[in-house]
Amino acid sequence: MFRLLSGLRAALFRAGVLKSSRLPVPVVVVGNIYIGGTGKTPLTIWLVQALQAAGMRPGVISRGFGSDADGAREVTAASTPAQVGDEPLLIRQRTGAPVMVGRDRAATGRALLAAHPDVNILLTDDGLQHYKLQRDVEIILFDGRGAGNGWLLPAGPLREPVSRRRDFTVINTPQLGAELAAAVGARTPPVQMTLAGDLAEQLRDRTQRKTLAELAAQPDLRIAAAAGIGNPARFFGMLKTAGLRIQELPLPDHHDFQDRPFAALDADLILMTEKDAVKCAQIEELRDDPRLWVVPVTARIDRALADQIVEKCRGRSIA
Repeated sequence: MFRLLSGLRAALFRAGVLKSSRLPVPVVVVGNIYIGGTGKTPLTIWLVQALQAAGMRPGVISRGFGSDADGAREVTAASTPAQVGDEPLLIRQRTGAPVMVGRDRAATGRALLAAHPDVNILLTDDGLQHYKLQRDVEIILFDGRGAGNGWLLPAGPLREPVSRRRDFTVINTPQLGAELAAAVGARTPPVQMTLAGDLAEQLRDRTQRKTLAELAAQPDLRIAAAAGIGNPARFFGMLKTAGLRIQELPLPDHHDFQDRPFAALDADLILMTEKDAVKCAQIEELRDDPRLWVVPVTARIDRALADQIVEKCRGRSIA
């Protein structure tokens, strides 16, 4: 039933029965069909930086999970996660690119272009199923879980079938084999993405840094790791691969930390993701806790992906 309804909705947009908008610059959608976190935000950050390095001026639009904005709202250095969402704030901090959040992606895109007329390409963080906004390039991201059992909601983890068209398939996994590529419906060779992090920064003073190797070399150090992301096991696995022995504290995706989850935690050091850090930095009690350290991660992807995206958009106005 879910597949029938989602397929009918997509068909109505393709036929023009349901109306969609085209913006004056190319639009690249970074999304997934697997529910939960697959690594969209690190991929979006990588792509923004790659486009900037190529001399382009990208902007980013997002729904902004948890945002209190009804209309379009720009993400600034003074924004809070409650106002704009944690992921858009992280993208703005890491890239410096203009970022705008709003429920209506097309209206949000128009607002961003009005505020920043120099922007010549738009990325939408998530929004793959937001067909009211026409797009020039679609990137579907999977991780090592592939397509799960291959079923759509509620029997499985998919929003749409793996046969769904896309321009690029990216798989966030350290081991990319033919079986995984086939499972996610990749009709052309997928692009492998890995997430790497080798140092930790103290939350209250990000200039204070220790490598993960240094921490692993202190066997008596009691280390906990917290992750309020879609797939906490991926963060914990990265730390274990670095040689750390950790006490795991998985939290719900987009956790707001108002329940002070670290108060009774018996640990000398608590490692967290950047996505969690943007929220903890807004809470005075947590911001000043010397035990809290952030582990920034960076996506590693073949640079050719950005080049191919630019080539696909070349027919649109990207001057």
